[in-house]
Amino acid sequence: MNPMHNVIKIARWEIKRNLKNKTFLFGLFLTPAIFLGFMLLGAFFTDSDSEDEAIQLFIQDEANILPLIEDTVKESDTSWKIHETEIDESEVATELEDTENTAYLFLNSEKIQKGTIQIYTSEDMPTFFSDQLRLLEGPIQVAKMNELGLSEEQLNSLAQGIQFVEVDANEQTGETEEALGANFLDRLIPGVFGGIIMFSIVMTGMAIFQSASQEKKDKIAEILLSSVTPGELMQGKIIGYFVLGLIQVTVFLIFILPFVVWRFDIPLLSYLLVPETLLFVGLAILSYLLFASIFVGIGATMSDISTAGNFQGFVMMLPFLPFIFIGPVLSDPNGLWAQVGTYIPITSPGVLLIRLIVLEEWPWIEIIIALVILIVSIWIVMKLAGKIFQVGILMYGKNATPKEIWKWIRA
Repeated sequence: MNPMHNVIKIARWEIKRNLKNKTFLFGLFLTPAIFLGFMLLGAFFTDSDSEDEAIQLFIQDEANILPLIEDTVKESDTSWKIHETEIDESEVATELEDTENTAYLFLNSEKIQKGTIQIYTSEDMPTFFSDQLRLLEGPIQVAKMNELGLSEEQLNSLAQGIQFVEVDANEQTGETEEALGANFLDRLIPGVFGGIIMFSIVMTGMAIFQSASQEKKDKIAEILLSSVTPGELMQGKIIGYFVLGLIQVTVFLIFILPFVVWRFDIPLLSYLLVPETLLFVGLAILSYLLFASIFVGIGATMSDISTAGNFQGFVMMLPFLPFIFIGPVLSDPNGLWAQVGTYIPITSPGVLLIRLIVLEEWPWIEIIIALVILIVSIWIVMKLAGKIFQVGILMYGKNATPKEIWKWIRA
């Protein structure tokens, strides 16, 4: 019989078995429901707070658009109070000391033409303020059109739009602009999408560990191995749990995406239907293949999952190792530790995902090298896991020792 046919049969069996499991179905729908509940609760309190908190917005208007801004704010449902100010931009830190719900905006022709305008805010500004800043885009675009002719170069400038960068008054503006980048959402949304896929399918892949050990304990593996080879059984499990992970991702997105579109008014499809998304999804799939191979191989060495003890906890922590590099990567995405994390197979997918979200210009040479290392590592780990699985799945009575596992690998 065709080996691939057996692999697909095992994958289908794993999928059907889990989809009939009440515990799996409960978690499948409960997890996104809990997320959605917390998001709705947060939105409710945010809306309630927005009615009570008035934002004091001070504007130094060298572009003569203050009347237009005031008219726009009056027509909206915001609680802004507009004030004109003559203070210098260098004095804004002093003015914001011991203030709440206060922001300073400095408008002039140079900033409007550049398209990036810093807005200085007091500490603990309400979260809804960032969304409300979109109100100012219209008046500022009008000012930009009035100052510019309609040559091709100027039309391109208009097409760039206006970007607001919230700045801590005690930080240097230039550093904040560089860290944020002009097209942050273009990287953030595909990156978060890839991260959700990575987290969901890797977490589902962890179930392979328990599945292999439990089937070994219940001697189900013996029955299965009477009609398929150990390699086919292992591959079928990996494919089956991969599909289960995708099902979890789909259910999660069905719950969450409508809320995100409604709440933040973001054109998600336009951000997701880009080539970058393919790279993020590819990293998620490679991450799953690496960890699933590790889980299924080690699970086959466990005679009883309840006696695995601390070793099981260590195995389950492997996908979370990239969190070690979060601090160094965020502080210096091109630094030494970020590069080290990129080239270590176990941490590579997570570290790369974070770096590609933060970096405005992607280091393609590093990405290609990291992907090659990761793919080769997956091939090696799958080979080793196959050897371990082939012997371990039929060994009963005790957990395999590292010395025994090493013998199986060398055999």
